[in-house]
Amino acid sequence: MSDTVTSGGAPFTRRTPRVVSAVKLQRRKDREVQGAFLAEGPQAVASALASGVVREIFATADRLAEYPGASLVADDAMAALSETVQPQGVVAVCDTVDVPLADALAKEPRLVAVVLEIRDPGNAGTILRTADAAGAQAVIFAGDAVDPYNGKCVRASAGSLFHVDVVRERDWSSLFGRLRDAGLQTLATSGYAARDLDDLADAGRLAGRTAWIFGSEAHGLPDAALSEADEAVRVPIYGGAESLNLAAAAAVCLYASARAQRS
Repeated sequence: MSDTVTSGGAPFTRRTPRVVSAVKLQRRKDREVQGAFLAEGPQAVASALASGVVREIFATADRLAEYPGASLVADDAMAALSETVQPQGVVAVCDTVDVPLADALAKEPRLVAVVLEIRDPGNAGTILRTADAAGAQAVIFAGDAVDPYNGKCVRASAGSLFHVDVVRERDWSSLFGRLRDAGLQTLATSGYAARDLDDLADAGRLAGRTAWIFGSEAHGLPDAALSEADEAVRVPIYGGAESLNLAAAAAVCLYASARAQRS
């Protein structure tokens, strides 16, 4: 992380070149070019620092003492760096943390979440956070999925982006086979599946090493993914609700596996 550099001790403004460069990371194309993204707020920045991926920290005067070496910024600069209505006073520029699929699978994970072509960054970040909490070792963004470094996704992950292996596989045609070759069963979620989560739990299927496959919010999983998976599974609905939203369904499935694997 760089040392604080200001002109005559004055705080950086939104026009300071380093601030301007950092603000560009709010755009996906600039994140991909620079191999960097923004982490906002004390929790995300603490996780980024622990992971050793911080390039620079920008902090307002009330936060500066908490981050030795941070660059002091004026309120207008923090407002530009932040994508929230009420900035939390600290933003870090971080290296992207992608892990190649082969490296993630070589660690022999017991629980993996695959988000296939999901588009909502809030749901994606929540699934990252839930997967981390459930003890999953990797989250795979497959197909035309949302960028995991989208600001809303990073915020929703609440630091969990830095705790699990984040894998991006745009071409998912061989993904299911590679997961199986690594010893993982592939369970695809579908509201129309013949078997439900209780059936698999009763049969002892959830205790094995598992990759859960979750589809987009609007359309679910494509037919090709459902046919490629080892099993299609639905979350049972006991009440009158039509369905669960994506993040809630992911939480139910991941925690069911986590509990079975620890029993």
